Amino acid sequence: MYLILFVLNNPDRLEDVLVAWEQAGVSGITILPSTGLGRIRQKEGLRDDLPLIPSLADFYHHEADVNHTLFTLVENEDLARRVLEATEATIGRLDQPGKGILAILPTVQVHGIIARNPERKAG
Repeated sequence: MYLILFVLNNPDRLEDVLVAWEQAGVSGITILPSTGLGRIRQKEGLRDDLPLIPSLADFYHHEADVNHTLFTLVENEDLARRVLEATEATIGRLDQPGKGILAILPTVQVHGIIARNPERKAG
């Protein structure tokens, strides 16, 4: 099995990526809001985006300040490759700035999921 982690920089593309992953054969995806060190460092100091007399709502982070981190487990390397291809077909090549970061990691053991084939155990 392989763990796929993807940090999507553009939150407006989330639904497109989810559809692409499902069409590639992914059966479950976990999505977490996230941010990175670069965005935190950019927000340090005085905020120039606040109005002269701000309301409480003005102090909350905007949706654009949040990445989405997606992760899923896939059964084989072929499916992992299809997810990578579907991701790049949806948002563009990942070697271009501002697209995101995708990692595919082999897993040694997986517990707590039900195998699709009841004869075979996950892990």
